[in-house]
Amino acid sequence: MADAASRLRSLAEQVLGVPLPVRLRAWDGSQAGPPDAPVLVVRNRRALRRMLFKPGELGLARAWVSGDLEIEGDLYTALDAMAGLVWERGEDARGPVEALRDPAVRAAVRELLRLAGPPIPPSPPREEVRRPRRKLHTRRTDRRAISHHYDVGNDFYEIVLGPSMVYSCAYWGAVESDAALETAQRDKLELVSAKLGLSPGRRLLDVGCGWGSMAIHAAREHGAGVLGVTLSQEQAAYARKRVADEGLTDRVEIRVQDYRDVTDGPFDAISSIGMAEHVGAERYLEYTQQLYGLLKPGGRLLNHQIARRPQYDESAYEVDEFIDAYVFPDGELAPVGTTVTQLERAGFEVRDVESLREHYARTLRHWVANLEADWDRAVRLTSPGRARVWLLYMAACALAFERNRIGVNQVLAIRTPQSGASGLPLRPRTWHG
Repeated sequence: MADAASRLRSLAEQVLGVPLPVRLRAWDGSQAGPPDAPVLVVRNRRALRRMLFKPGELGLARAWVSGDLEIEGDLYTALDAMAGLVWERGEDARGPVEALRDPAVRAAVRELLRLAGPPIPPSPPREEVRRPRRKLHTRRTDRRAISHHYDVGNDFYEIVLGPSMVYSCAYWGAVESDAALETAQRDKLELVSAKLGLSPGRRLLDVGCGWGSMAIHAAREHGAGVLGVTLSQEQAAYARKRVADEGLTDRVEIRVQDYRDVTDGPFDAISSIGMAEHVGAERYLEYTQQLYGLLKPGGRLLNHQIARRPQYDESAYEVDEFIDAYVFPDGELAPVGTTVTQLERAGFEVRDVESLREHYARTLRHWVANLEADWDRAVRLTSPGRARVWLLYMAACALAFERNRIGVNQVLAIRTPQSGASGLPLRPRTWHG
């Protein structure tokens, strides 16, 4: 009888219809596949059961998060090699229903089931969000989703993000291509401030204020008065302490509040950095209308948001299973064109769109390095499974940005007054005034 790795590799390739791009090591110590390829370690039969009972990305994720599946070698190389099997299957690739019409594939699946051991589906890892399907993006469900992602522990986020505690892409200038992450994050906050035209006496609403970095920068460096809102209790407590330590309590207020409940406008400027991904397609026009109503005539909105590539049939869009179950419950991505359209429908004049796709890829690689450098402490602060979620999520996203599967854009929009005067210079990329 062949060893487990050889049997597993042969059967998997029959089912998938393509060669496996990685080397396999099975639970019996056997190996099969290209000797110079990254090694996918199937630690036990339970890993195989996870993938068989939930084929596709979610089954792989459950096996990874539980520690039943591991990667030896460079994580980025392994994920890049496997992208064609998981994230980038071509239009001519066989779907599961079509594949199972093939008697040879059905026979291979039966053999895999025998190889996997007792036909009992393993329970999902405890890090997986478990909830019945429900109406999305109510105030209650949004609070729960935000809590799942952000209330992991501020100490854990300090490891990943570093001292800046900025949880969005940094910004590297051409001259400072080798700048440290902290410098690049400071430069990103300054870029946002410049686009919004912040100055002493102006009021800024920071929607989804995180740990307070943008609010503090706007008040300390530009003299703005700032209201920051978040749905995360842990973020708010951390941000308030930072504000107090900076001596800015007279200029910065941090609230645990839904953006839909903010009524004390109007504001001169609004920053929404990495928050709109949580809004959802059904609520997005409501989001843009609410922010439009909170701005003064002539006020500026800076919407910094991850975008996906458009689909020919937009109704076929599905939320990424791993991200939905482990990272951003209920999160949705939209093409940048859709975002611009919704802003314009709300009444905004869109004046600038800047892509920072490569910047986010670089930022994520810094975050992965931070996590790996302090791995043992990160595990103690959360759990082995949670740390593995973050490692996979950030490394996979770095590759997605690098390969143009997703992007990130800063959209500057204005509530243009009836006079039509935008208040922007004729060459807006100088970001003065």
